[in-house]
Amino acid sequence: MEDSKESRALCVKMRASCDGAHISGAERIVRERAVPQTLADLAARALHHSKGTPDFINLKVEEPGAMIRLKALQVTTVETSDPEEGRRKAAELLAAEGIDRADEIMAMFEGSYSLRGAMLVDADTLERLEPDRARGVRATRMDSAQSLEGGANCGKNHFAEAIVLATKVANAPGIVGELCVSDDPDYVTGYVATKSGGYRRITVVKRMGDPGGGRIFLYRGPREGVAETIRFIESQAVLVDCSALSSMTPRSASISGELGEIAAAGLSRKCRELESPTGPVALVGGKAGARRELVVMASNDYLDLARDPRVVEAAAEAARRWGAGSGGSRLTTGTQPPHVALERHLAQFKGSEAAVLYATGYMANVGVLTALAKKGDLIFSDELNHASIIDGCRLSGAEVVVYRHADMDDLSARLASARGARRRVVVSDGVFSMDGDILDLPRFLDVCRANGALSIVDEAHATGVVGATGRGLAERFGCGHPDVTVGTLSKALGSEGGFACVSREMADYLVNKSRPFIFSTAPGAPSVAAADAALYVLEREPWRVARLRENVGFLVERLSRAGVKVSTGSAIVPVVVGDERKAVAAAQALEERGFLVSAIRYPTVAKGAARLRLAVMSSHTREQLESVCAALRDVV
Repeated sequence: MEDSKESRALCVKMRASCDGAHISGAERIVRERAVPQTLADLAARALHHSKGTPDFINLKVEEPGAMIRLKALQVTTVETSDPEEGRRKAAELLAAEGIDRADEIMAMFEGSYSLRGAMLVDADTLERLEPDRARGVRATRMDSAQSLEGGANCGKNHFAEAIVLATKVANAPGIVGELCVSDDPDYVTGYVATKSGGYRRITVVKRMGDPGGGRIFLYRGPREGVAETIRFIESQAVLVDCSALSSMTPRSASISGELGEIAAAGLSRKCRELESPTGPVALVGGKAGARRELVVMASNDYLDLARDPRVVEAAAEAARRWGAGSGGSRLTTGTQPPHVALERHLAQFKGSEAAVLYATGYMANVGVLTALAKKGDLIFSDELNHASIIDGCRLSGAEVVVYRHADMDDLSARLASARGARRRVVVSDGVFSMDGDILDLPRFLDVCRANGALSIVDEAHATGVVGATGRGLAERFGCGHPDVTVGTLSKALGSEGGFACVSREMADYLVNKSRPFIFSTAPGAPSVAAADAALYVLEREPWRVARLRENVGFLVERLSRAGVKVSTGSAIVPVVVGDERKAVAAAQALEERGFLVSAIRYPTVAKGAARLRLAVMSSHTREQLESVCAALRDVV
């Protein structure tokens, strides 16, 4: 191989840990020219792992040594519906390879969870053979041949990485089998691999959210051969030819397998068809004779404006005058007088110089974050921020620092220790959508300003809810505004779309730099006019906000009387259940009693923190709230 930047191969490794506990590890063998990007990609992968944020990341570049090429193992998929079945299938596959003590090996398996590497076990005597039993044997210096030929390719692909590792280990001298389960909480698939039988992918071997995982290498041969086996696994550079595989992700198998995994974990979701507007009561069903009314405790239409006749008529009139759709993006086709009027109205309502409309609240967060931060910048994000904020952070390309929920001391310390970035951005929900608590906006702004950081607050669940007249956190606390206030038209304002309230200069910047604004079709005039009308109703009828607050207080007090512990600072009242299946069962029991309540589960909230999420409306009656409290007391 020629020694040039175009052809020279190097091995790039990453290991990440927190408080000494392993979080993530990966490696690539790439051309020298691809090393800088590979290092950046692997570091980003470590920082965004579902097991947590590391406090230590080790990146290493080294010569791989003489490389050999191996053909990838043949791949088959074994469908299983739950972890118990998956473990049984794994034992059966090992037994079919002539490993007689498969059940005992499965019993040993959890002992490998604490190792950085794998157990090396005699397949016949079950004696552990690795020299360092605290570390295990770590397979390294390996990648797909396609990675070397195509440059850096550091996307998180469990299947591709597992094929490479399994192929290398299966070709090590004396190895007769491997059993592996990933320690990634979001990945429940494992495998059994042998040189003769290939790579058998088992779709469900653990429950979603379970961080346990490990591997066992099974050896059969003389003791004097163990050292060579370990040398091959740890030091021999291997490129695996995966070109014969139709894809590095088994698409059909992964879709059906993942659906099975979701169902087995109690996380399956389906859309519910409603046959009426979502007021405090909705008609559900669909089959003749099966339709019935449910009290809705799951709507974000907090002020009951989505079906207000004035709002509905504004949408209808706009449709008649301007059409159903905008016809294109704002910069090419789609700006109409209703868009301009609503932006002015939102800015006046929120106390900003300007506002920018987006197609959705989700796109507003993504659009603002990707415009304001990029590679070389730092984003500081609350650990309980909404998925739209998380995705905006990831898509920006900036380095993301996650600080402890609502902990301004932690945020301040992290900002103070990170001063080398081109731009620093801090982003937080104003009302946290799964807990209902409110950001301490004055302290948040003080910390941001003291450290010269841009501040972004998402007031999706605060607009129309928080503050005496529903203007949000600045009204509630009597303080200034963040640099960017993001919001949505789809909750208390009863329509659809998103917005960012900003300075005039920032508005011009977003119009020129925010890709979701530039490249998305503008919201249609009917939804824009509806939101504008809802905003006028809110301004003229602040009693709706007061009534909402009274209803929340009434519900919390009655739940406390019933022995159900809750707390909130908004219209979101979470009742924590814990287990995912229990939360689903409780929601189903409530539906049978006539209440529509959302069961919120992983990954929306942490594993084991499933909850019933009650959303209160200003139009709920005391009788309805009393009834749901009584039902909750019986089912939780």
